Amino acid sequence: MGLDLADFDRLARLGVAQFWEGRSSALENDEERTQGGERAAVLGGRNMDGFLTMIEGLIRRNGLPNATVCVSGRPNLTLPGYFRPTKLWDVLVFDGKHLVAAVELKSHVGPSFGNNFNNRAEEAIGTAHDLATAIRENALGDQLPPFTGWLILVEDCEKSRRPVRDRSPHFPTFCEFENASYLTRYEVLCRRLIQESLYTQATVIASPRTARQSGDYRELSQTTGLRSFAARLAGHVASWAETHQK
Repeated sequence: MGLDLADFDRLARLGVAQFWEGRSSALENDEERTQGGERAAVLGGRNMDGFLTMIEGLIRRNGLPNATVCVSGRPNLTLPGYFRPTKLWDVLVFDGKHLVAAVELKSHVGPSFGNNFNNRAEEAIGTAHDLATAIRENALGDQLPPFTGWLILVEDCEKSRRPVRDRSPHFPTFCEFENASYLTRYEVLCRRLIQESLYTQATVIASPRTARQSGDYRELSQTTGLRSFAARLAGHVASWAETHQK
């Protein structure tokens, strides 16, 4: 039987629309506050929550209808680390006491892309390496490795599409980064997170602010696209369910 991708595209578009609606509402409600601006939208809540329905559908329709999908509550979303005591994830999926999947949901909206890209990259790499090392040291006990996912929505705008030059006076940068836009950098980051087995799947989608109603988004490559995220998560869950048949 084939994988059930659980109408992921339609649900993702609803998630994108909810993301932009949430940010717009946060900004509108903060017009008279002193902090104002983009900071208000960032602090306005879990703006990526619209993607949770998509993830839960992929879990339940590929062999684990009774899985526990944790999306709220600090204790429910906490995993042990190796270089730090614990890490709070955005989505954790359990089959009984076994961890099936752990997912991080991120976003990056302008106007600042420079330092924030580096922060996102360092966080993604550190989180993955920390969990992988903890698993190696038997933090999860005797079980198959979980699916690990990293999904980021980046604003599709002139600043994120514009080529950027970097200075590296001592040694050259990798050619993939030469005059690369921030959207391209995110694609390279996700591709390499997958290649280095830091995440089972790392995905970047780009969406303009005008998608508040339509939920429009675009993928930057098949490898790092949302369909790949849906397929690899569905495949992992189906394989897990087949292996753990009771």
